[in-house]
Amino acid sequence: MSLTLTTPDVVTPALAPRERETLRHIAAGHTYVQTARHMGLSKHTVDAYLRRIRAKLNINTTAELTRLAISLGL
Repeated sequence: MSLTLTTPDVVTPALAPRERETLRHIAAGHTYVQTARHMGLSKHTVDAYLRRIRAKLNINTTAELTRLAISLGL
């Protein structure tokens, strides 16, 4: 199943603020550890946020996560 991102306002409400912040860091090329340090979390929490994002939006790759972040203006 492919996710069409032509209407980001449909996708945006599905993500919690911390999930959006995590997505922004990962899409910017930061590692889980760098993201965790910046957000004051453990790398396991960052991993959990990303697993939730992937499950909610049926996304499997980091490239797709990055494309989503760009479409959301993160």
